[in-house]
Amino acid sequence: MKMLKPLLLAASAGIMTAAAVPSMAQSADASVVPIEDWALRDVVNAVEVSPDGKHVLVHVLGSKKGEYLLQIYKTDDMSKPFRTLNADPMEIISVQWVSDTHIFGTAWQQKRSKVRGPEDDTRDYKAFSYNLKSNKFADLPGNFSLTNRLPKEPNHILIESGNAVADFSGVDPFAAFRPRSYYRFDLTKGSRELVLKGSEKYPQAVFDNEGNPRWTSSVERGSNELQYFYRAPGDGSWKQLDQTYDYDKHENLYRVLSGFMGIKGFDPQNPTIGYIIDNRGEDKAALWEFNFETGQFGKKLAATDNADIMWTQFHSVPGNDTLVAARYPWAKRERVWFDAEEKALHEALEAQIPNAHAIAITSRSRDGKTMVVYNSGPRDPGSYWMVMDGKMAKLGSRNPLVKPEQLSDVEFIRYTARDGKMIAGYVTKPKGEGPFPLIVLPHGGPHVNEVIGYDEWGQFLANRGYMVLQPQYRMSVGWGQELFDSAYGEHGGKMQDDKDDGAQYLIDQGIVDPNRVAMFGWSYGGYAALVASQREEQMYQCVIAGAAVADPAKSYRERRSPYSPKAIDDWAQRRGMIGINPVEDVAKTNIPVMMVHGDVDRRVEIYHLDDFKSAMEKAGKMDAYVYIGDERDDPTRASNSGAASEAGGNSAFQQANYRPNHRFVKLKGADHFYSTLMYNHQEQLYTEMLDFLKNDCGPGGL
Repeated sequence: MKMLKPLLLAASAGIMTAAAVPSMAQSADASVVPIEDWALRDVVNAVEVSPDGKHVLVHVLGSKKGEYLLQIYKTDDMSKPFRTLNADPMEIISVQWVSDTHIFGTAWQQKRSKVRGPEDDTRDYKAFSYNLKSNKFADLPGNFSLTNRLPKEPNHILIESGNAVADFSGVDPFAAFRPRSYYRFDLTKGSRELVLKGSEKYPQAVFDNEGNPRWTSSVERGSNELQYFYRAPGDGSWKQLDQTYDYDKHENLYRVLSGFMGIKGFDPQNPTIGYIIDNRGEDKAALWEFNFETGQFGKKLAATDNADIMWTQFHSVPGNDTLVAARYPWAKRERVWFDAEEKALHEALEAQIPNAHAIAITSRSRDGKTMVVYNSGPRDPGSYWMVMDGKMAKLGSRNPLVKPEQLSDVEFIRYTARDGKMIAGYVTKPKGEGPFPLIVLPHGGPHVNEVIGYDEWGQFLANRGYMVLQPQYRMSVGWGQELFDSAYGEHGGKMQDDKDDGAQYLIDQGIVDPNRVAMFGWSYGGYAALVASQREEQMYQCVIAGAAVADPAKSYRERRSPYSPKAIDDWAQRRGMIGINPVEDVAKTNIPVMMVHGDVDRRVEIYHLDDFKSAMEKAGKMDAYVYIGDERDDPTRASNSGAASEAGGNSAFQQANYRPNHRFVKLKGADHFYSTLMYNHQEQLYTEMLDFLKNDCGPGGL
C-alpha cells in the first residue's frame, strides 16, 4: 500500500496555492488567521470507505472559490485519485457509499433569484447514483434523501421525498407529520418503485434494514392527539399503540418541539423490541426498551440527572445493528456505553488522534479492518483519519489553513440566572490576559442543543481578541423539560435575561471588560441581538443581527395553520404577536446595529431586514452614512468613535455628540443555512463584522 498522506495535498492543491500564500504575506502576526482563510467553504466535506474496503470517496472543494468534486481513490494506492467527477452545471453537495460499487448523492443548482414565500428554495435538486464499474451516472430529478441502504439488496436503496439537505434547526414543529413518499431506487437503472405513500394518518415511516416500515406517528385532526403506530415485519397494516399525547396541552410542547424524542432503533435479535427516547413525565428524557406487542415501556437503559438522553449510537461495522451507546449533552456529547469492545476502540482512537475531542467512526468496511474516523473540536476544524492494516494516517481537514495553535480553548460553565435557573454555557477564550471584550453569541432555533465543538464564528472572533459566550438559555433543548417550559412566553424576556446574566457572570469573574460587550446572533440569535439593542438597562455597546427575525408577528401570520393545536399556536404567538417585536420598537434602539441577511433566505425572508431598515428611517434613527451591502454612501465619513471614546465606555452613550452608525449588509445569493454561504459571502460577512466592531461598535469601538 502506498503512502496515505499525499491525499490531502492532491485533493486541495488549488486551495493551498490560492489561499495560503497571500495569507502569509498579509499577516504580520502568525497567530492571526486572515479573513480569506476563515472564508473557505469546508475543504474536505466528507470521506467514506466502501463496504468492501477497496475504495475511498472524498467530497472535496476544487478551488478556493470553486465547487465540490467527487474523488475516488483505491485503498491500495492513495497517492492519486482513481476517478474525479463533477456534476456541471450542478454542484455535488452530498455523497455516500450505498454498496461496494455504488455511490448515492445529491446535486443542486441555484435557478431563481427571489424567494416566493416561506421555505421556498431557490435551488433545483437532483438525486443520483454512480456506478464505479461502468463509470456511469443514473439520476433522478427532484428533492430526495436516503432512507435505508438495504444491505441485503446490493442494487437497491430506499429513498424518500423531502429535504435533500437535512435541516436540524427544528423550527417547524410539524415537519415530522408532513406526508412523504418512499421508493425502492434501482441503482443501476435509475428507476424507482413506490413502496409506501404517506397520508395524513400515516405521514412518514421508520424502516428497518430489511426494508420493512415499522413505526409512524401523526397528530389526529380534531382531537389534536399525538398517536403512535407500529407494524411487525411483514405486516401490511398499522396497529395503533396506547400511548397518546394531547397537543392542546402545554406540558406536551417539549415532546414535539425538542425533536429528539421518539423511536431510535430496533433490537436486531428480537423484532418485538425497539428503543425509544422519552421523558415519561419526568424532567429529563431517558432511553427505554419498548415492547411493540404489549405496547408497554420496559427497561430504562440510560439516564442522567443533569441532561436529557438525546442520541443513540449503533455498532460501527455495517450490517451490525447492535446498540452500543446512549448519548447526552454536557461539555460535549457524552456516552453511556453498552458495548465494551466499541468503547475500547473509541478510547484507542481518542488516544492517538491529535486534539481529539468529538471522535466518530463515520464509515467502516464489513470485515472491520478499514475505517474512516472523524474528529472535531476547539483545536480541530474537522479532520478525517484512515485506519487500515493497523496503521493510521490523516486524509484531510475541513480547513487545513487554520492551525491548532491558532485556535482557542473552550470552557464549559454553568451560571445562575437572576431567577435562580441554572444555565449552561460555553466560553471561547482568546489568547492573552483579560479583561477581554466579550461577544455574546446565542444560537438560533431557539429550541436546539449546543455542546462544545468546533464553532467557526466563536473561533474567528476569539482569534481577533474577543471572548465569546454561547449561553444555553431557557428553551435550549437537552437540559430537561422544566428549563424548556420556563421559556414559555419569554421571547425577549427571561430568555433575554439569561444571555445578559451570562455576560454579567463573566464580568463578575473579572475576565470581561464591562464597557466592551456586544452581541452577535443568527436567526433567532439575530432576533435576540435586535432585542438587546432596545433594552433600557443597556449593557451592550453594539449588536450584529444575522438573518434576524425582525418582525416575528409577520412571520407568524405568514406561517400560521388553522389546524395548529392550541399549545403550538400559543407558543408561536408568543414569538412576536404577544411578545417583543423589534420592528415595532425601533424607537427604543439605543446602540449601533449591524444587520446582515442573505437575499434569498427562505427561512427568514429578506423583508425582515428591509422592513427594519425602513422603520429605523421613519423613526429618525438612521445616521446619514449607512452601509448597505457593498455600497458605501460615504466611505470617508467622519467617525464618532474618536471623540466619544474619551468619555470612556458605555457612559458616552448619553453624550449629545454621539450618534450610532448603523449598517445593513445583503449577501447576494445566500440562503439561511451555513451550507449556502459561499466564499464571497463569508468574506463579506467577516470583513464587515470586524470593521463594524472596530469602528462603529459604540464609542471607541469594541
